[in-house]
Amino acid sequence: MAGSVHSDAYRSFLKALVALRNDRDLSQAELAARLGKPPSFVGKYELGERRLDVIELMVILSALEADFGTFWAEARVALPDRL
Repeated sequence: MAGSVHSDAYRSFLKALVALRNDRDLSQAELAARLGKPPSFVGKYELGERRLDVIELMVILSALEADFGTFWAEARVALPDRL
């Protein structure tokens, strides 16, 4: 199923999001503090145990001082043909 947390596209997206956090030299705990969330929040979505919605993604990217368009262009997530 293409919409699954376990799809190749979603795993690729998460890999890009983790790489962005690492590029910003932030730990999961530091990002969580910026978000006002417990560290487990970041850990769970990075491991794919929790799926992010688009609003959460925008807040996370803001906390990482990243632009959505730039992030998505650089993430190069191979989307499926259909859901």
